[in-house]
Amino acid sequence: MEMNRKEFLQTLGVAGAAVAVNGIGAVDVLAQVANEDGKPDLVVVRNGEPDVMFRKAIEALGGIGKFVKKGQKIVVKPNIGWDKPPEIPANTNPILVGEIVKQILAAGAKEVVVFDTACDNPKNCYRNSGIEAAVVKAGGRMVLTNKRDRAYRKYYREVKLPEGKVLKSAEIHEEILDCDAWFNVPVLKVHGGARLTCAMKNLMGIVWAPGIFHSSGLQQCIADICTLQKKPILNVVDGYRIMKSNGPQGRTEADGVLTKIQILSTDMVAADTYALEISKGETKLTLQAVGHITAGEELKLGTTDLKNKVNIKRISI
Repeated sequence: MEMNRKEFLQTLGVAGAAVAVNGIGAVDVLAQVANEDGKPDLVVVRNGEPDVMFRKAIEALGGIGKFVKKGQKIVVKPNIGWDKPPEIPANTNPILVGEIVKQILAAGAKEVVVFDTACDNPKNCYRNSGIEAAVVKAGGRMVLTNKRDRAYRKYYREVKLPEGKVLKSAEIHEEILDCDAWFNVPVLKVHGGARLTCAMKNLMGIVWAPGIFHSSGLQQCIADICTLQKKPILNVVDGYRIMKSNGPQGRTEADGVLTKIQILSTDMVAADTYALEISKGETKLTLQAVGHITAGEELKLGTTDLKNKVNIKRISI
C-alpha cells in the first residue's frame, strides 16, 4: 500500500517533524520536493520481506529497465566481507541480493557478477552468508577476492581520483572497471572506525589494500573513493536487519535488530543520511559523528538536506 504524507504521519501517530519509527530512531525527513520528471530521488519501503520491498521500491523509481539495458554486463556489490550467517547482519541479506540479480537478468542483462573484497575467507563468506546460493539460483556468477591474499591483487587496476582530497588514486577491481554498470547494495550497520557503514562505506569493498584508508584518514578517504568516475547506478540499502552493536562483523544475533526497511537512491549521500536518521535510535549516531557523509556533500557527491532537496517516496507493505 502506497502512502501519502498525511497517511504516513497518521500511521506513525505524530504531527511533529521528528518521530520515532518502530523504535528505530528519530527522523526529520518529512518534507517533500518535486523533481523534473516527477519520480522520487529516494524511496524507502517498510514492513516487508527483502524481495517484496525491492520490487515495490524499484517500481516506484521507474522499474529495473530504467537502470539496466539489454545485453549489458552488470555487477552487484553487496557486503559479503564476513563469515557470518544472515541472522547476524554483517552481510547484505541474501534474499535481497538474489532478487536484484533475478530482476537484472529479467531486464535483459547478458551477465550479472557479484563480489566483495572479503575480510574473512571468501569461500566461507560467500557460502555461510547465504549469498552465493541465492545468486547462483537467480542465474548470477560469484567472483572470489580477499584483501588479505595478495594472489588476488592482479585483478585490481589503479585509477586516478583527481577530485579526492586525500586519496588521489586507488586500485579498483576489474569487474567494476569492465562492467557496463553496477549496483551498490550495502547492509546498514555500525562500524568501529567509520562509525556507520552504508552506501558510501561499501565502496571500500571494490578497492585493493583498503588499509590505506585507516592510515590516511578514514572518513575523508571514504568520501574520496566515492569520487570514482564510475559510480553505482543505484544504491540499495538493506535495512531488513541492522547491526546496532559490535560492528562491522557482530558477535551474536543480539547485535542485530529486525527493522524491515529498505532504501533506494541514486544519491549515496542522501541514502546514507536517511539511513543514519532512521537508525539513530539504535545506533545513537549523529551526522556530525559520521564525517564521511558531510565530506561527501562537500565533494558535491550528493546532499544531506533531505527536507528541501530530496523527493522522498515512502511505501508501507
